[in-house]
Amino acid sequence: MWFKNLQIFRLNGAWDIQAEELHQQLARIAFSDCASSEMQSQGWISPRGNDLLVHSVNRQFLISLATEKKLLPSSVINQVTKARAAELEEQQGFAPGRKAMKDLKERVTEELLPRAFAVRRQTFVWIDPVNRWLVIDASSPSKADEVIKLLLKCCDKLPLEALRTKSSPQAAMTGWLAGNEAPKGFTIDQDTELKSANEDKSTVRYVRHTLEPDDIQKHIAAGKLCTKLALTWNDRISFVLTDNLTIKRIKPLDVMDEAKDKGVNEEERFDTDFALMTGELARFLPRQLDSIAAQAHTPWKLWVSDDGSRDGTLALLDSYRQR
Repeated sequence: MWFKNLQIFRLNGAWDIQAEELHQQLARIAFSDCASSEMQSQGWISPRGNDLLVHSVNRQFLISLATEKKLLPSSVINQVTKARAAELEEQQGFAPGRKAMKDLKERVTEELLPRAFAVRRQTFVWIDPVNRWLVIDASSPSKADEVIKLLLKCCDKLPLEALRTKSSPQAAMTGWLAGNEAPKGFTIDQDTELKSANEDKSTVRYVRHTLEPDDIQKHIAAGKLCTKLALTWNDRISFVLTDNLTIKRIKPLDVMDEAKDKGVNEEERFDTDFALMTGELARFLPRQLDSIAAQAHTPWKLWVSDDGSRDGTLALLDSYRQR
């Protein structure tokens, strides 16, 4: 199994925890189905469908957050509330007031909730206490924040830090495109997005299209900055780097050939794939972050996003450390 997206955090210091101990801490908020009166339920669930909340392979941990939400569109609530209000008006001779309508809407919601369909999604988390990474397979920082929030509630003394650099990935990617040269070990692929810093936010996107240096130079000279860039690392992993340091569309290349015919059954194959993924990403992540630091001439460990995209996460972690 391979993560498709990477929201990256650091374990700032030794965290010598065993899988059994982490399981016990996560069990404090284990997942349970939405009650009839609940709109949403969240909690930790076994990543392998057994009784263990932590799947461990070579001191690499895999955990999973389950989120179940009721599908109850506001349009349905409003429609039923409007019909009930019309009935009340006919009975009492006048339309319900603002407070009465609010109370009526709440009663309608409570009435409809038990009949609403529930959908569930899982968010996987890789924890590497050896190399001190915590990586969430989520496409947006907001979904990663859900995971971090529950982790901080469950885990004792979790030494978690958001990545910080003095310069943004946006500046690094723009520099690579301007020089038509990727960092050592990387190649630039055919997908990119350049966006104007002006109020109009004019955007140019290249999708599976050759990046002509002259055209790219003109866009950069016009004030556009790179917000997304497709890259390949060492001919082993292709991905898209974004301006908030999210890594998307992860795709293993020759790496998957190494896993063929390894593992006799599904369980062994899963463990082989997981070990291969964690081993590759443990080598890839520092090189990717070093490439940004080299462009910015600053240590990547000091990164802070200029656009505020990680403000919520930073505030959450700062609040946790001040307890």
